[in-house]
Formats: sequence, C-alpha cells, structure tokens
Amino acid sequence: MANWSNYKLIFFLLTLPLLSSTSSKSKWGFYGHKKINKMAVFTLPPELFNFYKANIDYITDHAVDPDKRRYINKEEACRHYIDIDHYYVEDSNVFQVMPRKWKLAIQKYSEDTLKEYGIVPWHIQTMKYRLQKAFEEKNTDLILKYSSEIGHYIADAHVPLHTTENYNGQLTNQHGIHALWETNVVELKSSSYNYFIPKADYINSTLDYTWGIIEVSHSKLDSVLYIEKETSKNFASDEKYALISKGKRVVKTYSKKFVSKYSDNLNGMVERRMRKAIEAIGCFWYTAWVDAGQPELLNTILKEKVIKEDKITKNNISEENCIH
Repeated sequence: MANWSNYKLIFFLLTLPLLSSTSSKSKWGFYGHKKINKMAVFTLPPELFNFYKANIDYITDHAVDPDKRRYINKEEACRHYIDIDHYYVEDSNVFQVMPRKWKLAIQKYSEDTLKEYGIVPWHIQTMKYRLQKAFEEKNTDLILKYSSEIGHYIADAHVPLHTTENYNGQLTNQHGIHALWETNVVELKSSSYNYFIPKADYINSTLDYTWGIIEVSHSKLDSVLYIEKETSKNFASDEKYALISKGKRVVKTYSKKFVSKYSDNLNGMVERRMRKAIEAIGCFWYTAWVDAGQPELLNTILKEKVIKEDKITKNNISEENCIH
C-alpha cells in the first residue's frame, strides 16, 4: 500500500508557497488591526471617549485602510516598517547610530535610502501632526480618518518583524514567519487575551516615544526567529502545515497545532505587544487632542464617506514639516 504521508508531502511541494508568506511587511492581519483600534477607544478619557465610542465602527473598519492603499500608492509601503538592522555598525548600538530626527537622518543616509528601508517612526509623527491639525479645525471627517490610520502605523511599529530586513524569515529559511507571528497567532489566540489596558496618558515627546517602541520591538526579533526554529524541530512537515481552500485555490498555511505551540513558546509575547499597541494608540490620540487645545467634540456619528484627499493641504503642510 502506498505511503499516504509521502503523497501529502509531494502535494505540499507542488502547492503555492505559504499563504502567510504573501503578507510581506504588511500587517497584523485585518482582524488584528481592527481589534487593536477598537480596544484603543476604551483607553480614552470621557472628553474623548464619547466621540470615539459613537464612531467606533468607523475607527475599527478603517484601521486597515493603509494596507489597502499599499497596492495603489507606491509611497505607502515604506510607511509601515523600518529595517533598522540595515544601519548596523560593528560594536555600536544601532539606535545611537540612527538619528531620531528626520532632517538629521536624511543628512546622514539620504531620503531615498530611508524610504527604501522604511520610515514608520517618522511617518507616525506626520500622522500625529495631521491629527492634531484636524482636532484644531474640529474636522470630524479628518479626525476619524487620521485616528484610524495612525492606529495602523503605531500597531505595525510594535511588530518585531517590522524592524528588520529579514521581515519574513527569508534570510533564515523561515519564510512565512511574518504572518505566523502577527496574523495566525492573533486570529487563533486573541479571544483569550487580556484587554484591560491602562488609561491613555499624555506623551511629552512623541518622537522619543515612537523610537522607544521600535527599540523594544527590535529587541524581541531574535526570540521571534529562534523560538520558531525550536518549535519546528518537534513538527514533521505534514504536521507543521495544513491545506486550506482560498477561493478556487488550495494553499498551504500553518496548522492550528503548530500555531498554538509557537504561541505557547512565545510565552505571551504577541499579547503583550498587542496590549502595548492599544495603549500607545490611545496615548497618541489623547496627546494630539491636548496639543490641539482640547477642543470640545460633539458626539456626532460620521455618516458620509471620508474625503480622499487631505483638506489640510491647503495650509501647505509638507511631509518634512510634519516629521522633523
């Protein structure tokens, strides 16, 4: 009788690459981003909570807009990550080597280089400034647009694999690990996570705060990769992966058993980063509102589609002014 395991292995080899590997540097997965934005609403003080709660569906649904935009805007992709290890200098702390301010970083590496290897810490500053201006103008449309989108970038900054050139394990023969960590684990385990998050607090320096996020995320990268390799040692190929239907295709992804074991071996890392992302988003929303003079907001539910282009451009606010 033929060995069924051999047939399964052959079929795996003939299938497309891991479904999860197609995510590249893109996202926590739509589910994760939406959950993070939604829970951030509950960190806000009463002055903001009523407005955000009234529009929580919008804040949740539009958490994924930046990822959707990646396929139509060539400038979008680099806003989601920073390959900080590209800037390593032997015997030096890369976070001391890399200037935190945009203008100084351009002077040292050039704008083209920075965009090639990611600008998420600086783009978060751009979005904070835009949100602050929207609060100043009491522009409900833009407050919700920028709140949703800054939440996305802040969440991405909390992902260790958004801080490395080895973003999908392609340099260590771990192709697909990106979505394994931030999508498969979240979708399987997040219903049991603790979402009691500290109340939003004011951030004295949003740039320093953001770089702190990046530094902590990057410090966890070695564990993310090492634990996947160690977990894989106890799984045969036909146990580590599973076949699922996606439209008219059958594709290969990680088995629930492997995802669960990887999550257990990470010892709560994904949950902790998700919780910190929720906390940080609430703090950024609150800080932008305070810096705008704490305008009173009506508890208006946005009913019409948010405008595509930023009205704020009439004030000639450049990217450089926002992030320097």
